[in-house]
Amino acid sequence: MAQERAEEIKKYIELGWQVIDQTERRVIHGESVPASEKVVSIFEPHTDIVVKDRRETFYGHKICLTGGSSNLIVDCVIVDGNPADSTLTDQMIDRQNDIYGRYPLKVALDGGFASKENLESAKAKGVKDVCFAKKRGLEVEDMCRSEWVYKRLRRFRAGVESGISWLKRCFGLSKCIWKGLRSFKSYIWASIVSANLLTLARKEMA
Repeated sequence: MAQERAEEIKKYIELGWQVIDQTERRVIHGESVPASEKVVSIFEPHTDIVVKDRRETFYGHKICLTGGSSNLIVDCVIVDGNPADSTLTDQMIDRQNDIYGRYPLKVALDGGFASKENLESAKAKGVKDVCFAKKRGLEVEDMCRSEWVYKRLRRFRAGVESGISWLKRCFGLSKCIWKGLRSFKSYIWASIVSANLLTLARKEMA
């Protein structure tokens, strides 16, 4: 037991020196320290710095959720670091094929996922209609077969956003209270599975 405590203290000492080093580099030497080299939590060193569109800075891990017409969360990816959403589009669409054996005919994504390259890639996979919440220079006729389809997909995405809000409010998804990266991932999946089970129970009772 004493050896275990000594190893634990040694780990915290090393993290402490890393915090001192990054502080000296940033404050004294004016160096821009990459996020991958920063420690933002001594007790949860796996924590990433997540910045969304120059807004408030968050600490934790970026999560990509996929919702279906059933109102169930059908996929979740817990991302390492803070990559731009636009770099994750192919991965999220490809996962649908990996999991369910086919690509979806229609997809609705947040504006951060939008780019001409991502649109062309999705179309090449057989996705008929691709709706980005923000067009970012893209034309509706390039994304969807009609304005009507585009508007329906935008409303569908708004419904997914309300589902995410429900996960945060009712299932604690906005703040993990379990210690360690493995526990963090377990906490996220526990929230999603609980929400899905309640959704299924409601449909069964309807």
